[in-house]
Amino acid sequence: MIKRTIEISRQPAHLSARLDQLIVQPIDRDKAAAHSIPAEDIGLVMVDQPRSSFSYHALAMLMKHGTALVICGRDHLPLGLMLPLPSHSEVVWRIEEQIAVSQPAKKRLWQQLIRAKILAQAANIPPDLPVQRQLLRLAAEVKSGDSTNVEGQAARLYWSAWLTSSPTSRTSTSRTADHVLSSLESDGFRRDPAAADPLNAMLNYGYGVLRAAVGRALVSSGLFPALGLHHHNRANPFCLADDLMEPLRPLVDARVRQLYLAGHRQLDQPTKAELLNILTDLVHTDGQTGPLMVSLARMTASLASCYRGDTRKLVIPVAAKADGGR
Repeated sequence: MIKRTIEISRQPAHLSARLDQLIVQPIDRDKAAAHSIPAEDIGLVMVDQPRSSFSYHALAMLMKHGTALVICGRDHLPLGLMLPLPSHSEVVWRIEEQIAVSQPAKKRLWQQLIRAKILAQAANIPPDLPVQRQLLRLAAEVKSGDSTNVEGQAARLYWSAWLTSSPTSRTSTSRTADHVLSSLESDGFRRDPAAADPLNAMLNYGYGVLRAAVGRALVSSGLFPALGLHHHNRANPFCLADDLMEPLRPLVDARVRQLYLAGHRQLDQPTKAELLNILTDLVHTDGQTGPLMVSLARMTASLASCYRGDTRKLVIPVAAKADGGR
């Protein structure tokens, strides 16, 4: 079953719990406006309304049912992530396997993640552009641990061409799309996580949604998100989530470009709602097609198998449209 994503942003609300139901009561409105949602159906709660509040029982119930809770800051970007402690029946064994994994094994897994990321970036670039061919060539050159930083080389190429109209936009609306993108290119877009322009803000928000969903999947698989493969920072409790989301970032990139072409010019509530829908987008994962949120569980389960030594291949979701085009 696809878990639901709940967004609190249009108006402030108080979240409480009753009989394993999340009760969402809009503030400043009567009790008749409240609605309830079965906690077991919720995968992610995104709160971007500073006047919202929570009861202790609501938070405890969400954690009990494996829900990820994301709090946004004044800039409307994800500021904090709350995940339940791993409740997997083999959580101690899984964490021991994480700690014991060898450095060469970590480097091989990072190689797979970066190769998949560059291939996904290439799928976002029109096939008639030289940049796509260059990205495909770079993907084949990724070494164990990405020791030559092919990821950085690919990023410079990718972002230089990211605003070029997508293969699917070359239809009757291609002139409008090309005009918008040419204008953006002339303005000199630069990917900057700290920038506040609409495109960077949309990308950051989408990445925040993705990070929360990956973190939730890791916990559900009995893995500890702080123990990363490549990312390591003693102040970052989600290093492993940051590792696994790398090949999935192009899913966000494609949606943000699509939204911008459709006229979205700020990170408002409709735009955020569209970005949250990324979790229900269809992806291909190890021969199966399904929503991204479901496929993330397959990805994290395959990582646990790699830690155990049962396999050396990591299962990585690929956008259905991108996979079908190759």
